[in-house]
Amino acid sequence: MKTIERETNQNMDSFFLHQGEEGIHAFNELIDGVRRKLQKLYEGTGTPYIGKMPGAIKEEIKPIMTFTSEGESFEDVLDEIDEPILKNSLHISHQKSMAHLHCPPLLPGVAAELIIATLNQSMDSWDQSTAATYVEAEMVKWLTEKIKLPASSGGVFTSGGTQSNYMGLLLARDAFCHSKWNHNVQRDGLPEGFNRLRILCSEEAHFTVKKAASQLGLGEQAVVTVKTDENHRMSVREVNETLEKLDQENLLPFALVATCGTTDFGSIDPMGELAEIARGQGLWFHIDAAYGGGLMLSHSHADKLKGLEAADSITVDFHKLFYQPISCGAFLVKDEVNFRYLSYHADYLNPVKDDEEGILNLVNKSVQTTRRFDALKLYLSLKTVGTGLFGDMIDETLKLAKYTASYMKELQDIVIQNPEPEINTVIFRYQPKRMEGKDLNLNHMNRTIQQTLLYKGKGVIAKTVIKGETFLKLTLLNPRTKPEDIHSLLHEIEEIGTELVNGGVIHEKL
Repeated sequence: MKTIERETNQNMDSFFLHQGEEGIHAFNELIDGVRRKLQKLYEGTGTPYIGKMPGAIKEEIKPIMTFTSEGESFEDVLDEIDEPILKNSLHISHQKSMAHLHCPPLLPGVAAELIIATLNQSMDSWDQSTAATYVEAEMVKWLTEKIKLPASSGGVFTSGGTQSNYMGLLLARDAFCHSKWNHNVQRDGLPEGFNRLRILCSEEAHFTVKKAASQLGLGEQAVVTVKTDENHRMSVREVNETLEKLDQENLLPFALVATCGTTDFGSIDPMGELAEIARGQGLWFHIDAAYGGGLMLSHSHADKLKGLEAADSITVDFHKLFYQPISCGAFLVKDEVNFRYLSYHADYLNPVKDDEEGILNLVNKSVQTTRRFDALKLYLSLKTVGTGLFGDMIDETLKLAKYTASYMKELQDIVIQNPEPEINTVIFRYQPKRMEGKDLNLNHMNRTIQQTLLYKGKGVIAKTVIKGETFLKLTLLNPRTKPEDIHSLLHEIEEIGTELVNGGVIHEKL
């Protein structure tokens, strides 16, 4: 019996990193195996996507989803997943992968992921993240100082914009209910009359504003969308008119949400003017800078963030213009006393006594309990890349977007929607000039172009809908993408478009 127990323990030892030689040897073998496999993958990657249809990949995944009692060698499993997972994955770092706000990750961030996973710190309480707690706290301080928030400010790392926007509206709702009715939502639930509460945002704000309203018990009906101007920015005039209308209807606006970088156009709302309105009306001013927040490191475009410092709360994503592996974001507040609306003391985790003794438990600032040490990714990247090169990379992408828009204007079959990109997205559609006046299904044609590029492995671009019409979108986050990549991609689009026109495919109904 003792022999069996000893053999079992020895087997277990080889699956954990520990002080013993066996654990260290196993760790080195596994990491080296992964390194070799990824190196081979990237050496052989010539396209952003292998081109397979969803159904084909689904069928390739099914056979590998079996688990044995004895287990398999890690090397064999790596070989097994090579085709169905590794080769079938999207290659985000490829120069022609430009569909979404989905960035190529910086190598220091990738390396940080290994440290994060190996140390496995849990960011809820100090005794589970002894050094990591203070790294995150200092990174938040760096961010608030960079944005020029007051000394009372604070923040916490999050999984991204969805969580951060939710937190901003949660604090806004509870702060309003406390101020208006002396009502404690955290303890007593939503007050009577909660169905009169309203949130204002632009018609092009991120969908998570409505999603958060729903999750907060207010319903999507609580979100009032405000029209945008010709540059897709929230109209100040429309905001004032909407507030007057809400007052006449005896409704209670409590939050104004501005967007610093909309998903499609990258538009930046007039944050300074909106801040004045919010201040005058007693509204919580939240800014969703998940996308545009990265401009704080830009050498040429940081001035576009003027007014960001006036926010009561801010969303910033680092897995966009900061080039961090998913997921990595932050939620910042002008006055961290407002975290009281989401804090909860558990005796085993973050007792009140810890606060009295000055022990920092970050769970007091988060809607998550167990949480990763994601701040390390940003820290290592800033330390090794440097803020100067960070700024160069960001500026390079904005320069490329401007060039792309200018180049598109010269193409007779390309119609551009935003000839002066605010950040680095370009919206356009293929619209053959020689077919003007013909009964064409342009929506179907452009959807088909996007899918054909993907399945041919020629390029990964996005499609979007603007006022009922389908457009194509380039999100130029990769600073390694060059004008030649844009030229060849647009040439491919024109070729596919010509084939569709000649084949009559665009006349088909959806």
